Amino acid sequence: MASSLTKDSVRPGTPGSEKTFFGHPRGLATLFMTEMWERFSYYGMKALLPLYLVAPGGLHMNAATATAIYSVYLSLVYLLALPGGWFADRVLGPRKTVAVAGAIIMVGHLTLALPSSGTFFAGLGLVAIGSGLLKANISTMVGHLYNGPEDERRDGGFTLFYIGINLGAFLAPLVIGTVGESVNWHLGFALAAVGMALGLAQFLLGSRHLDARSSVVPTPLSAEEKRSTLMKSALWAGVAVVFYAIVGFSGAYTLNWLLVPITLAGLVIPILVIARIKRDKDLDRPEQSKMTAYIWFFVAAAVFWMIYDQGGSTVSLFADSSAKNTIFGWGFPVSWYQSVNPIMIMVLAPVFAWAWLALARRGKEPSTAAKFAMGLIMIGASFFLFLAPLAIADGGHKAAAMWLVAIYFVQTVGELTLSPVGLSVTTKMAPAKYASQMMGVWFLAVTAGDATTGLLSIAGVDLNKTGIVTLQAALAVIAGLAVWMYRRKVKDLMGDVN
Repeated sequence: MASSLTKDSVRPGTPGSEKTFFGHPRGLATLFMTEMWERFSYYGMKALLPLYLVAPGGLHMNAATATAIYSVYLSLVYLLALPGGWFADRVLGPRKTVAVAGAIIMVGHLTLALPSSGTFFAGLGLVAIGSGLLKANISTMVGHLYNGPEDERRDGGFTLFYIGINLGAFLAPLVIGTVGESVNWHLGFALAAVGMALGLAQFLLGSRHLDARSSVVPTPLSAEEKRSTLMKSALWAGVAVVFYAIVGFSGAYTLNWLLVPITLAGLVIPILVIARIKRDKDLDRPEQSKMTAYIWFFVAAAVFWMIYDQGGSTVSLFADSSAKNTIFGWGFPVSWYQSVNPIMIMVLAPVFAWAWLALARRGKEPSTAAKFAMGLIMIGASFFLFLAPLAIADGGHKAAAMWLVAIYFVQTVGELTLSPVGLSVTTKMAPAKYASQMMGVWFLAVTAGDATTGLLSIAGVDLNKTGIVTLQAALAVIAGLAVWMYRRKVKDLMGDVN
């Protein structure tokens, strides 16, 4: 498939070979296909997860607990992207780290496929660990394909990469979701393992087209650092094992003993990480200034993802209990709603990529801060729209499926103004010392957003209540207006990065 989408290079010296992928380095085809299959496995499992947790034939939990587990799981996936970046920077390099990650994810999905509730959370943990190792590094390798921040193809390349993500995400609920809901939950999880196996094979076969920097370990650990890291890791792992053994044998253990610490870590660790980078005296003045600007983007992204990721939990569980889930009399599985966003991404992403490039050539492209402001306002608008089906359900009726489709459409427009732009600006603004780790920092914004949702659910807040939905929508719009008002200040702090 990759070779059929390449053509002669438009410029000499393009990393990868004399061929390009829609005018981009050929290595983008390898990463595009790898990410597509990995996302097929991930989003298929993600579409099934909240439904499996509440289903009588699944774990039969209440909606609040299911939302908490779902949110904490997503928070953990993105939280582990930071040590995933560190592992690539200090131990294996991005390319080898991604290969290891694919194998771990595949084993995790196979564990989920086992017909035993006792192994379910172990499977979730393995998928989270593998996804954390993979996420930051595959995006970093996309950045390696371009000739620095000044390469005008960079934002377009990340948008094409985003299409690969969403192609896998579109197919996953239709295949994995249908099998999981209609045939057998665990067979659905097994299909996710097959998807990851295909992604891993694609990566290993096509990695020769990647830039040489993807194989480099930027700051390898010394022998002393390796010993120290292993000892500290073993110590903390031992403390955790002893603590949970005591809690378990005492009979006091509940699921919250696991969920609450992870949730709090998802809120505290992002703050500590950014503070540590800001205090690093090795960063020069321009790098410090860019990190100050980056904090604006980080906070904005955290608010955005707090609402956006509820499309797979709050909105999905609402659909399961309070929507008709039919179009023109034709019924469909609830998991299919998760295909709405990616198909819209695939339709609209090329339009956005073309629009940004066309505006840039005329000197009229919106700044990164302006794009983030638009994204926040749109995500807030999506939850204002959510109030309509909530009101219909409160009146004792089932909400039409098109209300939910409209919510996902508005969220998609917001996503395209923020998410691929956020990936790109992270690679452009990252201090050299934190090359791979900065992509992990970007994903910590998702961690913070999902951890907030998880904490609310653990506290017993009903996220499907009109007042809570209104409050979240208003918060996003206010945050968007604040970013818009201070966009010029943020632009000055960014220096030479647009």
